[in-house]
Amino acid sequence: MKQYVVAASAAASMLFFANTASAHVTVLPAESSTGAWETYTIKVPVEKDVPTTKVAVKMPTGVEFEQYETVPGWTTKVDKSGKGTTVTWSTEGEGIQAGQFQRFTFVAKNPDKAGDVAWDAYQYYKDGSIVEWTGDEDSDSPHSMTDIVKSTTSGHSHGGAMDSHGQVKSDEADDDHDDDSKLPLTLSIVGLVLAVVALITSLRRKK
Repeated sequence: MKQYVVAASAAASMLFFANTASAHVTVLPAESSTGAWETYTIKVPVEKDVPTTKVAVKMPTGVEFEQYETVPGWTTKVDKSGKGTTVTWSTEGEGIQAGQFQRFTFVAKNPDKAGDVAWDAYQYYKDGSIVEWTGDEDSDSPHSMTDIVKSTTSGHSHGGAMDSHGQVKSDEADDDHDDDSKLPLTLSIVGLVLAVVALITSLRRKK
């Protein structure tokens, strides 16, 4: 029985980790190529009991914002100041409710130099509170990171950027969304399997 309790605790920890990780504001893909025109998607979950009505993301140094995809019910503002470019999505409607998430898509040109870029994001709740996703990886509110790797092609293109008509392609972004949304479920299943195995082992030993 002791082993069952330990396994159950481990499973619960894994479930908690999965839920916590999925609650962070993230920008995908997590890896892209130097000089590429990339389609990025910011995923905004709600971790409070009040809705999110605005989210802003600051373009990292060297990343050139190009265009955004409209979202019904949301207004998009692009602020290109001397301190860089910030894109803000806001709504006068109900916003993103508790237990929900919303995706916002935009196209930007990656820097020509390889390295990590950090996406500072700001999440505004209807009660006036703000969560600043600007911390390091180990902080309570880490900013999302994208690893810019050296391009192996001369055209600096990347699947999922823009088509010949200048429209945003979202096939690759959709694949990243699927992988991102399946991670918490996968971790949950693994934790439950471990707990069941431990329970069966414990019962057999008692006999």
